[in-house]
Amino acid sequence: MKKTGVMNSNISRVIADMGHMDWLGVGDAGTPVPAETEKIDLSVRPGLPSFIDVLEEVLKELEAIKRTVPNVEIEFIPHSELKKDLKSSKAFIRTGEETPYSNVILESGVVF
Repeated sequence: MKKTGVMNSNISRVIADMGHMDWLGVGDAGTPVPAETEKIDLSVRPGLPSFIDVLEEVLKELEAIKRTVPNVEIEFIPHSELKKDLKSSKAFIRTGEETPYSNVILESGVVF
């Protein structure tokens, strides 16, 4: 049994399976997820879990490098583009967040 980090087995599996330039989406309860994209639904009730709580835990595992390399590029895209881009994501993690546009697509890098 995993004792630290993301405890959700589906999220851990997706993170472990990510390769260079793969995408992982995290977002609010209302984000439409394309049928071809795996949806990992964590929503319990409105606001639980929050977008930020889930994002922080995913980033601990996926992007611990961000602390070492603080100049990670961030690109803002229109919401309509994000919804289209989710078709190319490994998975989408649905939270209970109800704040509009609380969505992100993370792109993995390499360790070398």
